[in-house]
Amino acid sequence: MRTRFARATRIRSRRRSQPRPSSEHVVDYKPPGRHRSVADFRNHFRGLNAAFDCDEELLGADGPLGQTLDLGHRQLGNRFAAQPMEGWDGTSDGRPTDLTRRRWRRFGASGAKLIWGGEAFAVQADGRANPRQLYLNPDVDVVGDLESLIAEVRAGHREQGLDSDDLYIGLQLTHSGRFARPDGPLEPRIAYRHPPLEHKYAVDGSTALLTDAELAAIADNYAHAAKTAQRAGFDFVDVKCCHGYLLHELLGAHRRDGDYGGPFENRTRLFRRIVEGIRMSCPGLDIGVRVSLVDVFPHTANADTRLGEAADWQRYVPYDLGFGVDADDPRRFDFAEGLRFLGLVESLGIRLVNLTLGSPYYCPHLQRPAAYPPSDGYLPPEDPLLGVMAHLDCARRAKAAFPNLVIVGTGYSYLQEYLPHVAQHEVRNGHVDVVGLGRMALVYPDLAKDVLDRKTLEKRRICRTFSDCTTAPRNGMVSGCYPLDAYYKGTPEAERLKQIKKEQR
Repeated sequence: MRTRFARATRIRSRRRSQPRPSSEHVVDYKPPGRHRSVADFRNHFRGLNAAFDCDEELLGADGPLGQTLDLGHRQLGNRFAAQPMEGWDGTSDGRPTDLTRRRWRRFGASGAKLIWGGEAFAVQADGRANPRQLYLNPDVDVVGDLESLIAEVRAGHREQGLDSDDLYIGLQLTHSGRFARPDGPLEPRIAYRHPPLEHKYAVDGSTALLTDAELAAIADNYAHAAKTAQRAGFDFVDVKCCHGYLLHELLGAHRRDGDYGGPFENRTRLFRRIVEGIRMSCPGLDIGVRVSLVDVFPHTANADTRLGEAADWQRYVPYDLGFGVDADDPRRFDFAEGLRFLGLVESLGIRLVNLTLGSPYYCPHLQRPAAYPPSDGYLPPEDPLLGVMAHLDCARRAKAAFPNLVIVGTGYSYLQEYLPHVAQHEVRNGHVDVVGLGRMALVYPDLAKDVLDRKTLEKRRICRTFSDCTTAPRNGMVSGCYPLDAYYKGTPEAERLKQIKKEQR
C-alpha cells in the first residue's frame, strides 16, 4: 500500500488552536466530529477509500465488540484493549506517583478486558525516554510498585461494577535507544547511523553506537524486568518493537556490522534472544509484541506551508535505513519484512501482537493521526482519516496472513464519535481481533464500557486529537488531556500550554 498524500488546497475552516501556515495552502479535510450523522461520516469515509466502511447500528455487548476471544489458556471478555500510555509522571528513581496510579485506575475503569502494557517500562536507567519514566531500578521496591499499579487497574474495574478476575494485564518492556533522555537532554544509544534522522536528532557516533556486548547485556535486563513483572502479578510482558525505539531500530539495521545487523536473521537476533531469555527465566509468563509493521521516510515541516513532507528522500535511494519501507520510494510501505517478522513471532509461539506504524518522532501523521499537531510536529499532509485507514489496512493484512495470531489494532482515536462504528465493522468482518484505545483512554477511559452498554457517547469527553498529551511532555510537563480532563485543565501547566500554542500561531 502506498501512503497517499492529499493535494494541498485551501482549508474549509481554519481552527484557532492550530498553527497558522505562512501560505494559503493547507490540506482540505473535515474532522470526524464535524459530521452530523453516521451516514454523513460513512459517505466521507468510503469516499476516501471504498475498501473501508463502518456499521451504522451499534450492537453493544451483544455484538462483535462484546464477544469473548479464546487465548488458548484463558478467555478475553471483550474486544477492547487499553493501549500503553505514558504520563511522564513517575519519580526520578522510577517509581509511580499519584498521577501514575490515577491513569492506571482509569485504564481499569475503561471496561476493556485487555490492558496492554499500561505504559512503557524501561529495562535499565539509560533506556528511559524521559527522566520520570518507570524503570527497573535495583535500589527500589519495583515489585511492590508494580503490584500497586495492578491493584489500581482492578479497583477501577470493580468500581464500574465489573468482575476484575478475568482482566488480562501486561507490562510493556522497552529500551528507548535513539530517543533515550534519561536525564532530560537527548542521550541516544543507537543501533546504526541514520543521516536523515540525525538532522533533527543529533548523535555523537563515537559514544552513542551500542556494541554487540552492550546489546547482549540489554537482553539480559529484559529477562530481569520480565521476572520482576511476573513476580508482581502481570499476565504477560510486551517486548516493544515499535516507534523508533531500540528493538524497532534494530529490525531496520541493514547497515550495521556484526551479529545484530545486515540480514534478517541478524536484525532479529536480539528479539529472539530476549524471547528465549524470558522463556527461561519466567515459565508461565505470556509474551506479546507491539511492532511498527511498516514505516516511511522521516517527515519534517515544509518551511513555507508547514505541511509534513519527506524532504530530500531521493538522495537516499535505494533506501536501507528502516524496516517495512519501500527501498525505491521510501514514502511508501513495504509489507514483506513486517509479515516475515510476524511469521517469526508465530514460530516462537507468541500469539499476542499489537500493530502500529512508524514513529511519533518522525512521522506522527501516520503513527497517531490527528487534526492538531504537537509543538514539535507539522500540519497534516493528508486527511488524517487516510492515516487511520493505513492502520486498519495493516491489521487486515496481518490477520489475513496469520489468522491464528491475536491482532490488536491501533489508530482509532481520531475517529472520535465514529470510533465504535468503525471498530465494530472491523471486528465483525474478522479484520482485527481487538480494538486498542490510546489517546481516547486518557480523557474518556470508560468509552469502551459505554459502547458495550449501548449508552450515548458523551461528546464533551471525546478526544479531539489536540495533541496536548504530546506537546506537554515535549516541553517538560506531565502528559494528560489538558483541554478536556478537568484534573489537568485546572493546573498551571494548562496555562503554559496555552501560551506555547499561542506562540506557534
